[in-house]
Amino acid sequence: MRTFRGGLTIGLAVAALVAAAAIAYERYDTRTLKRTVRRGDVLCGVNKGLPGFSIPDDKGNWTGFDVDFCRAVASAIFDDPSKAKFVPLDASERFKELQNRKVDILSRNSTWSMSRETNYDLYFPAVAYYDGQGFMIPRSRNIDSALDLNGSKVCVQANTTTQLNLADYFRANNMKYTEMKFDKLDDVVKAYDSGQCDTLTSDASQLYALRLNLSKPGDHLILADIISKEPLAPVVRLRDDDWMMIVKWTLYAMINAEELGITSKNIDEALKSKKPEVMRLVGTEGSYGEDLGLTKDWAVRIIKHVGNYGEVYDRNVGADSKLKIPRGMNQLWNAGGVQYAPPIR
Repeated sequence: MRTFRGGLTIGLAVAALVAAAAIAYERYDTRTLKRTVRRGDVLCGVNKGLPGFSIPDDKGNWTGFDVDFCRAVASAIFDDPSKAKFVPLDASERFKELQNRKVDILSRNSTWSMSRETNYDLYFPAVAYYDGQGFMIPRSRNIDSALDLNGSKVCVQANTTTQLNLADYFRANNMKYTEMKFDKLDDVVKAYDSGQCDTLTSDASQLYALRLNLSKPGDHLILADIISKEPLAPVVRLRDDDWMMIVKWTLYAMINAEELGITSKNIDEALKSKKPEVMRLVGTEGSYGEDLGLTKDWAVRIIKHVGNYGEVYDRNVGADSKLKIPRGMNQLWNAGGVQYAPPIR
């Protein structure tokens, strides 16, 4: 009997350890880089269709700011931007699908917040785009300030920080509104465009993109008021340090390249530079790429295939795009903005 009980106790203990290990693996998968290299591509969760950030054409070719960031990660690892594969995800499913390892990284206009890191066991490596929540209204309303929106019918996407910020803003300013919430962004836009509501709220960058899809874009105004901080960042799983470092330093390499004046057009000349900070970036001095588990020319690959931060911004959402969103806070720190990357040294 003692032998049986002892064996049963040991068996239960082993089963508990196996179960705990399985739970730990489910929550803290630390082998993304190895799995990505073995698979041969980077699976990137993106918005289903947001002009300027991530949108496919009729042939399934993706373009956008978030798309280019994924291509930059693929370039750093494989020297081939086409190794980035895109998985369209709704806002309501994005974090769950990352946790479930359907994608390796989210590059999907996601706001970095404390609760999202603590509640989802996720990590936001660095801010790719400094944004803030705003409002779009028909020009016919003749309103030029968000403080005049009292009594508005506001279309908003449910289960987002946007919905929470909307409630905070109206409550803080003693204003009333009627909330019209929808699970899918497409339904939010359709409701606004059809006149079911007289105000649409979202991240300001998203409002510029959504306006392009309205039946009469010129009839709508984006107010100057910004009511929240919305630091948009790529997202990875927690405790996956090797992968997190690659994602983070991919962005920092792009920002540092712009600061140093290195572009996709002059990268070959940069390889000949004798300036120490340029040499460290392009890999002719130091072992910074190898320290990330990559090659010496990891940053060269990024800049050659995708470009520096400014190039990616301008062609997708800035001066060279249909959106023409001013750089604003996303200008470099030494040019009036807040974009700032730690040095490679």
